Amino acid sequence: MKPEDMREESPAPEADAVSGNPAEEAAGSEGKRPEEAERGPAGEDPMREPPRKRRHPVLIALAVLFLAAAAAGLWAWNDARTFLASPPENPGRSVIVDVEPGSTLSRVADMLKKEGVVTDALRFKLLARWKDRGRTVQAGRFLVSTGWTPEKVLDMLVTGKAMLYRLTLREGLTWWETAALLEKGGFCRAVDFGSVIHDPSFLRHWGIPFASAEGCLFPETYRLPHPRELDMEAARSVAGRLVDMFWRQAGKIWQGGRPASDDLRRLVTLASIVEKETGVPAERARVAGVYANRLQKGMLLQADPTVIYGMGRAFSGPLLRKHLEDSANPYNTYRHAGLPPGPICSFGMPALRAAVSPEAHEYLYFVATGRDAGHTFSRTLEEHTRAAPAGPGGGTAGATGRP
Repeated sequence: MKPEDMREESPAPEADAVSGNPAEEAAGSEGKRPEEAERGPAGEDPMREPPRKRRHPVLIALAVLFLAAAAAGLWAWNDARTFLASPPENPGRSVIVDVEPGSTLSRVADMLKKEGVVTDALRFKLLARWKDRGRTVQAGRFLVSTGWTPEKVLDMLVTGKAMLYRLTLREGLTWWETAALLEKGGFCRAVDFGSVIHDPSFLRHWGIPFASAEGCLFPETYRLPHPRELDMEAARSVAGRLVDMFWRQAGKIWQGGRPASDDLRRLVTLASIVEKETGVPAERARVAGVYANRLQKGMLLQADPTVIYGMGRAFSGPLLRKHLEDSANPYNTYRHAGLPPGPICSFGMPALRAAVSPEAHEYLYFVATGRDAGHTFSRTLEEHTRAAPAGPGGGTAGATGRP
């Protein structure tokens, strides 16, 4: 092997195998700035701290919301506890509050706030709903205190006894006698009551086919609240209560439904006459039968109580012949045929049952015996004349001898 051949086969410098031309590498190294030379591979500064990782913004927002909700919940809990535990006043004072029938919970809460019984109407309403008592508040007048907690006030309105007053209306009263008792009891003024029961809108509302609510003011013992003001609204409220009771009780007799207007007029008017004529339970259906027979035969009813009613509240007795001959009195059944224009008093259900189902018989007359509350019944005028005392007022249904 020649020497020149051996030179050609000698290996190349290692530097060329890694980076190529050594001269270029040296030249590149010599051309760098000092700060560049100090940086490590990939151009990193060995003195710079590694970048911190950023926190996720959603987690931060959730944390803020959680803290806000917790704060709000704590505030609400403390506010509710304060409301429930703190009465409006200490010491408290007694307050009378009226819960009208049909009042909503919101209306009741607003009224309590206005009267100073609770400090916040909305919170009281929420309390009632939370206790599931919003629909069980009673209507009526209640004596409460501003020194009570809201829960005690709610308990009184739901389970307590309202301030109610007794009103007893007996059978046989006229509307003006009823009005006087209502005024005396502090429920309304008599003049307002009279206006209400003659008001056409009131009569239409209650389905009363007469010129007044006479006969529909049901006799009963009531327990009623006293109104805050003795005004027309108070009279309307109590009158409505009496009429409502009448329809409720009469509905037990008219199981097939309320009669037509003409039948209603006849039955109610006849029942009021029966109520006035006898206080003996066993006689009611018999008395009703007498009037039914006379009506069927076209005879005058000749009922003293109708004449007396037509003379109004000024009549103080006794009943005289001139009264029986007064044709100007529209309720004078000695002069006007058929039933009077309307009922003459409030009557009980036994009288109405008698009018609905009168006793079947042939009697056309009856007169008081004078010995007790009973009557003597007659089929003929001759029998009646022998049984009847002389003069008007001694009996009814032909007591003067006129058929």
